[in-house]
Amino acid sequence: MGLVSDGSTDDTTLSERWLTVPDLVDLLGVSPGRIHRLFEQKTLLPARVDGVLRVPSEFLDDTEPLPELRGTLIVLGDNGFSDDEAVRWMLSEEPALRTSPIAALRAGRKAEVRRVAQSLL
Repeated sequence: MGLVSDGSTDDTTLSERWLTVPDLVDLLGVSPGRIHRLFEQKTLLPARVDGVLRVPSEFLDDTEPLPELRGTLIVLGDNGFSDDEAVRWMLSEEPALRTSPIAALRAGRKAEVRRVAQSLL
């Protein structure tokens, strides 16, 4: 999957469902400002999909951000990943994990995912 010229993710198939800010407001029951603070804090991370900020549904555990996500997103950011690149990596098959990083996080493999993320340059 690549990025189109405006920096948007050009493949919507990596996630089962992409959630917009209004979707997140409804789902989490918080204000749009709170959603943007979650983005700033790396508690949730959006990618631009078709020019719109969207979050993969896999980043949520029922109606809350997946708690294990934040530390991994911080590691990726520290390694120079843009938000779009970090989201793409989290959703794509990672050979070292034999699954996608988000699937590994959801399976309780947080330390392994972060170790792999730290090794990326």
